[in-house]
This record gives sequence, structure tokens and C-alpha cells, in this order.
Amino acid sequence: MATLTVMGIVNVTPDSFSDGGSYLDADDAVAHGLRLVAEGADVIDVGGESTRPGAEPVSVDAELARVLGVVEQLSEKVTVSIDTRHEAVARAAVAAGATILNDVGASLGRVAADLGVGWVAMHSPADPSVMARHVHYVDVVDEVTSSLVDAAEDALSAGAPRVWIDPGIGFGKDLDGNLDLLAHLDQLVTTGWPVALGTSRKSSLGILSGQADRLIDPAAFDPPTEDRLEASLATAVWAATAGVEMLRVHDVALTVEAIAAARGTNFIHDGALASHYTVKEC
Repeated sequence: MATLTVMGIVNVTPDSFSDGGSYLDADDAVAHGLRLVAEGADVIDVGGESTRPGAEPVSVDAELARVLGVVEQLSEKVTVSIDTRHEAVARAAVAAGATILNDVGASLGRVAADLGVGWVAMHSPADPSVMARHVHYVDVVDEVTSSLVDAAEDALSAGAPRVWIDPGIGFGKDLDGNLDLLAHLDQLVTTGWPVALGTSRKSSLGILSGQADRLIDPAAFDPPTEDRLEASLATAVWAATAGVEMLRVHDVALTVEAIAAARGTNFIHDGALASHYTVKEC
């Protein structure tokens, strides 16, 4: 029995780095979320504020207006997480049906405990608008791991029912830092805390894909977000192989298929939150 949770991304924003504006309309966002469920997503992650590097914050009222109707409708059919940095949004989204807080900055652990919902503690050293200035570490793997374990232990002691730790690829890390974290996912896994990861369509993957593309076209370097699929799938397979338990992705169907192919197995989805798949050897 293999365990993997696939979290599909629904950005209800005009300015997210990959699909900003595509699902700003609530009906479009709900329809997209349901498509991702049909493709194999176990959790739909709804976000109303872009957290791309340099993104300007939005007001809590604006964030709430974007996400609450979407959360309410999707939560009737699938497990929903709310992607937010703000306590007021977290509390309102849980009241609307969300059962996981996907917390950029790992500051809402005690809120998750108070609400009795799951918590994804994602490492970010600063707010999105300035996090690109905070990319220097003595040992990025040790520092990120230590910070996340401390946050997870605090949330658990406060009563959070389920905690995942996420190294925050692309959040206050440069390319070398991101690659170090990916290369040492085992250090996060061996903490014993379930690990979540989001690399899908990230700029670091664009750089890596661009380096590969330059072998064919010397002018190519940083592919646009829609041309980072191969690197997204490769890192998802790597993460699943390393023991990561939750993957946050845009391309759900292809991610599930890639992991199944890499493992040489067939996956039969049973709809459980923990994404338990019955494994049939080929």
C-alpha cells in the first residue's frame, strides 16, 4: 500500500505566476476544481492571494470575497484546503467547509489547533513582497528543517490533529537553495513529520528547463510557466520516491500517471483524504 495525497491547485487570483486570472470567476474556479478531482486530486487547494515573489498583498476582505464561495461549493464534494497567510481568512474558510490550512509562512499552527483542522506548515522567511531578499542561509536544509520541526511540534502540542511540513520551494530560496532542499528531501522525511511539497511550474524549474533547452536552442533559457511540465513531473516523481506524502500540483492527471509509471504500478483511487491507492504490481 502506497500513500500519497495529490493536492490540486485552484488560484482565484488575477496575478498568480502560472494561471492568474484563469479562474478568477467563482464558477470557473469551482469547475476547474471539479476537473482536478476527476483527474485524481484528493484535496483542492483554494487561494485568493498570489504569493509569487514580489507579489503585493491584498486586503483580507478582497481575499475573502474571492475564496469563500469557491470553498463552500467545492467542500460539498471534496476535501478543501485554504491557501492563506491570514488568520481571518483561515477561520472564515474553515467555517465555509475547508478542513486544511495551507499556511505560507507557518504561522497559523495554533489557529489550526483551535479550529481542529489539518495544517500544512510551509517555510517562508518573509512576506512574498520581500522574500527574494532573504535567500541567504548557512545551511538551508538544516535551517529549514529545524524551523519546520519547531513549528510542527508547537502545533501538535496545541492540539492540531494533522500536520505536514513543506520546505517552501521558491519561497525565499535561490536556485541553489531550492536544489539543496530537493536533493535532501530525505532529511525532512526522516523527521517523522509528513512532508508536503510544491514544485509545480516554479521559476527554478524554468531555469533548469532553460539550461536543457539551450542545448538545442542557444537563445532559450527560461521557459514560460506553461512550458515547465517536464521538470514539474520529474520533481514530483523524485519527491514521491523520496517519501513525500503530499504533492501540490497544477497538472494532476499527468502527475498521477507519471508517478504510477515510475513505480511500475497501477493506482486505483479510493477517495480517501490520505490518498490511499491499492497497488497492483504490473
